[in-house]
Amino acid sequence: MAAPHLLHVFSTFVPAGPQVRVAKLLSALDPGWRHSILAMDGKLDARALVAPQLGVRYLEAPPKAGSLATVRAMRSVLKRDRPQLVLTYNFGAIDSVFAARLLGLAHVHHEDGFLPDEAHGFKRRRIWLRRAAFGAATEVVVISRNLERIARELWRVPAQRLHYIANGIEVERFPARDGNAALRAEFGWPADALVVGAVGHLRPEKNLRRLFDAAARASREVDVRLLVLGDGPERAELERLAAQPPLAGRVRFAGYQADPRAHYRCMDVFALTSDTEQMPIALLEAMASALPAVATDVGDVRAMLPEEQARLVVRLGGDECVAGLANGLVQLGLDRALRERLGAANRFRCQSAYSHAAMCAAYASLYAAALARH
Repeated sequence: MAAPHLLHVFSTFVPAGPQVRVAKLLSALDPGWRHSILAMDGKLDARALVAPQLGVRYLEAPPKAGSLATVRAMRSVLKRDRPQLVLTYNFGAIDSVFAARLLGLAHVHHEDGFLPDEAHGFKRRRIWLRRAAFGAATEVVVISRNLERIARELWRVPAQRLHYIANGIEVERFPARDGNAALRAEFGWPADALVVGAVGHLRPEKNLRRLFDAAARASREVDVRLLVLGDGPERAELERLAAQPPLAGRVRFAGYQADPRAHYRCMDVFALTSDTEQMPIALLEAMASALPAVATDVGDVRAMLPEEQARLVVRLGGDECVAGLANGLVQLGLDRALRERLGAANRFRCQSAYSHAAMCAAYASLYAAALARH
């Protein structure tokens, strides 16, 4: 019997939360399974994160077209490759969900969050498309309790087909932050500066401009430096803003880092200032690195952090949000003992609640059950 073939369909395969998770997960799944990856936009930058020895195939995306044409094109791709299990990721792969259903293929759909235009409200068309797509044979995975509620109430996914699997990381791989004196010296930053880090794909919904505004305010009371990891469409504009006073000379863009551990060690505080998130892996990595956090109250962020962090999680909403973030940076900047206490609590929380092994076992069990049913 041929080894089962699993086809992973993404809207894009660039380094972001779902792509990073899958790249690591593949090595933990049954070694007898074969994997292919298809990015609907043809972008495969995250393939660098996939272990070469896995022999993953990368399929050519069908030409861009309207939804019905894309469903037909994906149906042809699936008929040709005939995977035993189709794995789709987020709304950008919804046409492939319909194509898999038309062929009666085993299928698991994953939801990690929303596009920027749904940060503050859901589009009716997408609600209806999800309801239609998630048919009787589709298992749906969500990574946050917030998404679980939305899937149950808004998309009407039955409880028996809805699976909550929290993101997890290998905490032991992340050393606790120690200031990384060598990296600070390379940047030309003082050893006692407050280094605030932000990590993620530089898209509008990550709202690094909000962080820049908060850091500018905090810089009146503490020596703030910003360390930004990631690339994306917002980078050029963010670099322009960072060159303006009072942040001029205080912001370092390190680009995408396949292994960010040395940069986490350099940080004193982790900042997450997004308009929308669900369960960000970067926050887990920062927690594993024993970093305190300031964050916007989005998705499961407040629930991910221990209770001691609650006052540093700020509700969205204009100037009050920026002021709250700035106040958090000042508090942490002036109180080293508070930084260390919250950092230790965050690392313990990550160790006890967000195990990489448990996450991998949950996915492996779900996929094996889906294969067995078909």
